[in-house]
Amino acid sequence: MTELLTTLGATGFLDWWDGFWSTYNTVIFSLGVNAMLALSIYVTLSCGLLSLANAAFMGIGAYAASLISMQTGLPFPVALAIGGILPALVALMIGIPTLRLSGVYLAMATLGFGEVVRVIVLNMDITGGPLGLNGIPLKTEWWHIVLLLAATLYILARIRRSKIGRAFEAIKEDEVAARLMGVNVAGYKLLAFVIGAAIAGVAGGLNAHYTFTIGPGNYAFENAVEILTMAVFGGTSTLIGPTLGGMILTLLPEALRDFDSYRSVVNGLILVLVILYLPKGIWDPRRIRAWVKIFSRRKTQAGGTN
Repeated sequence: MTELLTTLGATGFLDWWDGFWSTYNTVIFSLGVNAMLALSIYVTLSCGLLSLANAAFMGIGAYAASLISMQTGLPFPVALAIGGILPALVALMIGIPTLRLSGVYLAMATLGFGEVVRVIVLNMDITGGPLGLNGIPLKTEWWHIVLLLAATLYILARIRRSKIGRAFEAIKEDEVAARLMGVNVAGYKLLAFVIGAAIAGVAGGLNAHYTFTIGPGNYAFENAVEILTMAVFGGTSTLIGPTLGGMILTLLPEALRDFDSYRSVVNGLILVLVILYLPKGIWDPRRIRAWVKIFSRRKTQAGGTN
């Protein structure tokens, strides 16, 4: 591609792109990874599950994929696949007893699970303990993230329009009514939990193979709240909302670097404000359509006046 652009005389563009990429490549990678993480919790929220385990699932996927790459030399796609499968299996095991809970009790149980994962990682030699893993192969390319984010959006869109998506929506709206209608509530909840864990695990594997190093502190309570904030901030009515929320809250710290030490406070404040004043997030299709109608009406009235 570079040779083709050079042949066509696009050297000015290439110089601009090299400078842009060298400055903002980390932010660009983070945009895709955080969008996937927001989508991972969107799946569970779409089924009415308030889970704070996605940071832990991300960590399991990151460590699994990294250890596979470092110790076995298997291809990167295989490592990523294992990084998604292992958290899904863990979600399956813990979901069976845990998903009997709901609301704040489920949130506390999944938060406790995240802490258990962190303590286990801290005390295992194979994970590097508190020092974490270093020397992870740098295999993640920009197109890996674009491809997997697009695949995630496509799969979730198909699920949303399918029988599974309708079951998720029914459970979210009224679990008792859904059960009376013959919906397997426990089964669909578990499925949403497993799908969310798999997406978070793949995102963790992508991130680990770009950052070169990972540690247990990367998947703590603050990260769980941050992932939830991304989804709630964007809105969970559509797939656009979590994707947009993840990207905006990735760019926000870059614009507020002077307040980086207060990142957790800012995330918490954003979460509270969105819940109070924008309960459906910034991407609410009904509100957007209402604004469009108001704008169109005012434009028509202005045109008639002239």
